[in-house]
Amino acid sequence: MPDASIPLGSARPTIAIEGQIASDLAAALMSLEIRERIDGLAQAQLAFGNWGTRDGAPGYTLFGRDRLEFGKKLDVKLGSDLLFSGRVMALQARFPKAGAGVAELIVQVDDLLQDLRMKRRSRSFDQASLSDAAQRIASEHGLTAAVDADSPTLPLLAQVNQSDLAFLREQARRCEAEVWLDGTTLHLAARRRRGGATLSLDYGGKLMAFDVRADLALQRTELSVAGWSVADKQAIKETANAGSLLGSETSDGEAGAALLQQKIGARPDTVAHLHPGSADEARQLAEAWLRQINRRFVVGHGIAQPDARLRCGTTVELTGLGPLFSGKYSLAEVTHRFDMAEGLRTEFVAERPWIGRAP
Repeated sequence: MPDASIPLGSARPTIAIEGQIASDLAAALMSLEIRERIDGLAQAQLAFGNWGTRDGAPGYTLFGRDRLEFGKKLDVKLGSDLLFSGRVMALQARFPKAGAGVAELIVQVDDLLQDLRMKRRSRSFDQASLSDAAQRIASEHGLTAAVDADSPTLPLLAQVNQSDLAFLREQARRCEAEVWLDGTTLHLAARRRRGGATLSLDYGGKLMAFDVRADLALQRTELSVAGWSVADKQAIKETANAGSLLGSETSDGEAGAALLQQKIGARPDTVAHLHPGSADEARQLAEAWLRQINRRFVVGHGIAQPDARLRCGTTVELTGLGPLFSGKYSLAEVTHRFDMAEGLRTEFVAERPWIGRAP
């Protein structure tokens, strides 16, 4: 096990309301949880101590609603780096038993994807691609869209009693794209095109703990997608083979699907509910779904020193974990957490489609 060499960093984040630093709120912060998942909007929950002296008398200090108010912009920073930005969506009070703690005001903050989540409708996009739909939806919510995904133009994209966010995520999954927000830019891009610098985390240094598992149970060697071609008036079925999909992502080790084929045997599967309208669409769906399945062969849960650059989609290189589990991973979930016992740290879920070779 490597010697611990943990770098020093700030143990308490900075809070800003409508762009104004609120040092008193930072001092009153008792706990913080910022959650981001690859398939959801980002949210933050902050708990503040809510008892002290106000206007010269003891009482509740944060019920004035002058700053912690619905709709107000709240930023959480680590030094000068932005950890999270969103708007206040919920206020909650916690009153513990006498002597068991202090009264708290809990603030729920959501990022701007909440706007897309709260707008539900039914409509159609004729002769449109994912990029066309994303550009229109982003514009409707005062955002700009940046799309980098292989998205064919289809005769019809139907949004049926769905929120704008659910519709975009559904269409993005069909072409292996991920959806995230950066400021006021709505991004949709395939994972292999997200870019960004690779962050290095060394076990015993910035990587404080890591629990990792390689599991063949949910792997598949091939995946078929079936549907009906309206133009040709005949059934369609396209199959993706794992061996040809993730070559560049498994060059450093052995892919889970390949190990499944070698050690257990072929494990094909079929998805029949996606309703592709052409062979090309069926092939694209089969490849996208199989990539998502195979990328979760190795899944690890880690704790690291706080870093605002650790976000969903970030590529991290984990070192000091031995030949099987060292190497590059993609982050699928990130939680920045703060409490009075352990200070600020970053928890994450990392995944990849391969395991290292034995020495």
